[in-house]
Amino acid sequence: MPATLTSLRIRNLALVEDLFWEPGPGFTAITGETGAGKSVIIGALNLLIGERADKSLIRSGADTCTVEAVFDGVADPRLASVLEEAGVEPCEEERLLLKRSLSTEGSGRQFVNGSPCTLALLRSLGVQLVDLHGPHDHQSLFSRDQQTRLLDSFAGADTLRSEVSEARRHLATLEREHREIHENEQAALREIDLLTHQTAEISSAELLPEEEELLVSKHRAAANATKILQLCGGLSTKISGEEFSLLHGISDTVRSTRELSKLDPSAEALVSLAEAASEAIAELDAALQDYAGAVDADPAALAAVEARLDLIQTLKRKYGASLTEILEFGQQATYRLCELQGRAARSGELDSEIQKAASLLTTEGIRLTAKRKEAATSLEKKVTSGLKDLGFAKCEFSISLEKLSEPGPQGMEVAEFVFSPNPGEDARPLRAIASSGEISRVMLALKGALAEQDEVPLLVFDEIDSNVGGEIATRVAVRMRDLSANRQVLCITHLPQVAASAHNHFVVSKEVREGRTKTFLHPTKDQSRITEIARMLGGKSATAIAHAKDLLAHKA
Repeated sequence: MPATLTSLRIRNLALVEDLFWEPGPGFTAITGETGAGKSVIIGALNLLIGERADKSLIRSGADTCTVEAVFDGVADPRLASVLEEAGVEPCEEERLLLKRSLSTEGSGRQFVNGSPCTLALLRSLGVQLVDLHGPHDHQSLFSRDQQTRLLDSFAGADTLRSEVSEARRHLATLEREHREIHENEQAALREIDLLTHQTAEISSAELLPEEEELLVSKHRAAANATKILQLCGGLSTKISGEEFSLLHGISDTVRSTRELSKLDPSAEALVSLAEAASEAIAELDAALQDYAGAVDADPAALAAVEARLDLIQTLKRKYGASLTEILEFGQQATYRLCELQGRAARSGELDSEIQKAASLLTTEGIRLTAKRKEAATSLEKKVTSGLKDLGFAKCEFSISLEKLSEPGPQGMEVAEFVFSPNPGEDARPLRAIASSGEISRVMLALKGALAEQDEVPLLVFDEIDSNVGGEIATRVAVRMRDLSANRQVLCITHLPQVAASAHNHFVVSKEVREGRTKTFLHPTKDQSRITEIARMLGGKSATAIAHAKDLLAHKA
């Protein structure tokens, strides 16, 4: 069995102060005087399935209103998937808890299984839980997309439809990629030329990240080579020249300290210091000779360093403030160049892939079309039969399949449900039907024909039986009761035949208590139900009561 609405709690909504309702399984009728507040049930359900709300719904004098519902037997894996994706608590023991509150401050909150959630999640759940229809609220059946989906479900073609949709999406992706490549082809060629030059220029420079610092040092040394060599020559003369050099002087100093130590052994430390100074001066002289020997005074070497530095400055002006940035620019340019060159090659591959994808879409689309045509004939017969049971003895119901100029997400065509209630009248699309009585009965016939495919567990009818009566009302009642065999049906009705046919019957009343008008919902059984149906028949006369008893005794 599908999920069932087991309880509905309403606080401070419109004229309802506090209402706890357990509708029961099967077919439930809700009746009451005009203006008693029957629509509050519809309003509460609309809030729970994420419809837009206004703070004017809050009962006068209250700060907030709250609506809560419990659905039992929730075992649909699609619902479980929606909950998991939204990150809310899963259903425990197949029980789903919905709650929504509104505040006079304009804010609202909603919860699923105790977890805060978005209105979008409530709407997603509502689509799978509740199918609500009012006198002028049949857009779900009037939508051509929805009609096409229903036909596909009736045909058992949901999987094939998904495959066609995926094939169309894949083809559209390939076509978009192909279009983008060709639309930007000239710009891409210009970019390839530029990137080719840039990558070649950077690559041929063979840059090293730390190279510039070394070159600056070399340039400084090479530019001052002559002066450096002169200074080195002067220092060398002072250190190791033939006359008055440091080395000559320190040698005399060492000899003198040795003679001194012979005369006074305590002066031995002076010898050590003198000898150390001599060694240091000798080392300085050797290092100075090596340094001078490494200085390159060749003008050609200086020119080469300057040329290398000029190249680096040119590259920095074009590609980055440092050698590291230049090298990174080169890597990115190389990647982009490979990408553009690959796209050019990809264009040829796409031609073949698009051809294959288009062929697959056509093949799958033709299969889906064939299934739709076969199912349309069968569905037409079932709906026509249902309409005849509802009083349209000579009606015509048909399903047209309009071929699209090109395959779309739904395939190669879209369905249109067409109806003519009487001979000689032009058949019109369902959305063009003006009579609410006709609309209601067509909807019931469709619901009956599509009962096995329609997986929504709760059907709510808000006075859709308007403008029908007599024998037709009885047939409407039978159809609603039939629908309740596999799902829960709630119906707000003015028809006694419908109310008498229900498994459960509740009456909405409006009463003044403690100076405030309040709406109440009471179950009817036995005598109270007879009295209510008699009221719907026109009064409490013996004839009305007898008729009410007869309706209850002979209900479907």
